Amino acid sequence: MGSLYQVLITIIERRITPMAAAVGQQRHVIAIRDGFVTALPFMIIGSFMLVFIFPPFSPDTSWGFARAWLDFSLNHRQQLMLPYYLSMGVMTFFISVGIGASIGKHHKLDPVMTGLLAFMGFLLVAAPYQDGKISTEYFSGQGIFTAIITALYTSEVYAWLKRHKITIRLPKEVPTGVARSFEILIPVIVIVATLHPLNLLIASWTGMIIPEAIMHLLAPLVSASDSLPAVLLSVLVCQVLWFAGIHGALIVTGIMNPFWLTNLAANQAALEAGTSLPHTYLMGFWDFYLLIGGVGSTLPLAFLLLRSRAAHLRTIGKMGIVPSFFNINEPILFGMPIIMNPLFFLPFICVPMINAIFAWTATKLGWVAQVVSMAPWTTPGPIGASWAANWAFSPVVMCLFCMLMSALMYLPFLRVYERSLLQQEAEQSPAAAAPRPEMTAR
Repeated sequence: MGSLYQVLITIIERRITPMAAAVGQQRHVIAIRDGFVTALPFMIIGSFMLVFIFPPFSPDTSWGFARAWLDFSLNHRQQLMLPYYLSMGVMTFFISVGIGASIGKHHKLDPVMTGLLAFMGFLLVAAPYQDGKISTEYFSGQGIFTAIITALYTSEVYAWLKRHKITIRLPKEVPTGVARSFEILIPVIVIVATLHPLNLLIASWTGMIIPEAIMHLLAPLVSASDSLPAVLLSVLVCQVLWFAGIHGALIVTGIMNPFWLTNLAANQAALEAGTSLPHTYLMGFWDFYLLIGGVGSTLPLAFLLLRSRAAHLRTIGKMGIVPSFFNINEPILFGMPIIMNPLFFLPFICVPMINAIFAWTATKLGWVAQVVSMAPWTTPGPIGASWAANWAFSPVVMCLFCMLMSALMYLPFLRVYERSLLQQEAEQSPAAAAPRPEMTAR
């Protein structure tokens, strides 16, 4: 067992850690992550509007409060949907600007101009103009991959032109704002002269504009992202990286966010149309079934630590219990520690994966409501699970069940670790560990 663990640690340190660190520090990965962080508050508020628009009551309810809420929602549906359409419905706008601004900061360009250039590049290919109207089909989840690609392309083109001094430079006496406006003229021309003809060319060849063609190519990948193997693989990667001390959640969510948001938009469209929800593995599933209390689902472990006989573990439990309620568990990960602790490798990896199997199976069987909304990842588990599923009660039960299973799986490993710490404490203070005479007499 010891030699196997050493081999595993060697592989992680020599192979996985350098590769993951390189990926995590790559500027395009960081930019994509920043783009989604920029869009996050708008998407959370937009998703929250669904709670008011589609209240969690039966359509034929006779309860006065519920009936009044449902009737109000039905009578004012168009007005109530406007904030949703201008947030979740145009999420690609915020993502484009966020990615462009991040790349601009990296290259020491004006982030506002770079973000707006990325936004314009997206509109060039994703907003076809026909019969006097602009199509909004690709402004939400269907256009996420296009927004990412065009934002990266436009930002890097701007940076390349600036680096090679292919811009209009005005004298220093010209106000800064005016100089920036002229500086970006050539990049705008280059972006228009490349993206627009390319979009027309692809449309003439395939009958599909760029975002439609991208979604057609990625359809198998998007479908595969909503599967149990995808869930288990993403959890495994996250847990292994975290065990090595690398923030695996940032890497995994950076990869999965485009798929999650695309599928979330499909679920929300199905909810609006009154049809069955097509997707299961979304951000709410990840946050509130697999990462309860933080990576590794350590909130139940924090409760167990509070009752530990080892002083060190009780202290860590007291320090970590409150942050764990809000899914922040660094005090436990590094304080116990769990990170690079061979005793906790198996439960740390397996607990969220087993919870994933339970939650996926229960959802597919129709026992648990599916995710239709975005809740902040810092929302306490049972509350966030219900919020993400339009305040259904079944996710609360599922979250509590996952917490119970996590506690049962962590408990035997914690007891072994606790005994080793108690032995160390006894060796360090033999006088305190020795039985008292009066207690012996009894």
